[in-house]
Amino acid sequence: MNPFAAAALAWQASLVFTARSLQLWAEPASAQATLLRYALEKQRAFGAGALAASQAVLAGAAAPAVMAAALAPAERRVRANLRRLTRG
Repeated sequence: MNPFAAAALAWQASLVFTARSLQLWAEPASAQATLLRYALEKQRAFGAGALAASQAVLAGAAAPAVMAAALAPAERRVRANLRRLTRG
């Protein structure tokens, strides 16, 4: 992963975290269910990344390709969350 992509991912993740934290603060009654949904979303992304990395290793991919495969599901979720949260 190039440094600019890593920085972009970190920036986007921090924006998503901030926006979600503000939503939790604004709606404390639904916070428990919302936090559970967030945790499950992360577990699904981690599982998909682990599976993609395993497939890349079995296909004989080089380390950078394995790392890219492992991070791809999380990157997609972060971008989708940012789009959804910033739409207004």
